[in-house]
Amino acid sequence: MKKLAIILLGLLIILAGCGSNSSSGKSGDSKTVKVGTSSAEVPTWNLVKKLAKDKGINIQIVKFDDYVQPNLALDSGEIDINAFQTVVYFDSFKKDRKLDLSAIGTTSIWPMGMYSKKIKDINEIKNGDQIIIPKDPTNLGRALLLMQKAGLIKLKDGFTGAGGVENVVDNPKNLKITPVDAGQTARGLDDATASIINCDMAINAGLNPSKDPIFGEDASNKAYVNIIAAQTKRKNDKTLQQIVDIYHDDEVTSFIKDHFKGAAVPVVKPVSYLDDYKQN
Repeated sequence: MKKLAIILLGLLIILAGCGSNSSSGKSGDSKTVKVGTSSAEVPTWNLVKKLAKDKGINIQIVKFDDYVQPNLALDSGEIDINAFQTVVYFDSFKKDRKLDLSAIGTTSIWPMGMYSKKIKDINEIKNGDQIIIPKDPTNLGRALLLMQKAGLIKLKDGFTGAGGVENVVDNPKNLKITPVDAGQTARGLDDATASIINCDMAINAGLNPSKDPIFGEDASNKAYVNIIAAQTKRKNDKTLQQIVDIYHDDEVTSFIKDHFKGAAVPVVKPVSYLDDYKQN
């Protein structure tokens, strides 16, 4: 009986040790949080990681170069938060995939741009030219709105960005609008007249989003503000909220302005700021 008690005590000690290694639990005196983000946003998160360390939070940065895996990894618990996407893309993705995720903070807005290796001005686009755009639903609609703003096409009245090329009601130059994966838009510059590229993908391709676009959107639309997301059951987690506060620190805001030089515009607002974005 005494031997059995010793064995059971040993098992309890082992189990207790195994339970202390969760990504969001304590490791020594620090809490470890895995953050999924894009390559373009890693420099900012390196600074957040440094500032968080002083507050006893150990951030592990997990890089993704697509727009699908970060949300799936968040939903499965492989990471604790992610920060790479616009709120409109996030809301569309989680609805389509039936994911129980929530936005917990704002980060920046990254204006989308039209780039070209063949022309230097939007007015040089000719009849029948090919324009490449990202094909995921929210970025596709965003690209179409940018083309309308540039005077290249006309969209259905009331178009808010939801939907595809079927919403084009007038294409006076008979442009060949070609949707591709967002990660392939920069590669299309070798063949197409122009390509509409998300800011982070442009940076990954070595482009300068503040100088290279022949046409771009402004940073005023709430729908395109990037967010920090977490599982809904953890949206009020004190450690995760502390990371949001660190992201909004003056030092981080100044870094984003200086490092990205207009390619990313900091948004230091509570997440409730985005509640009415669909009306913008």
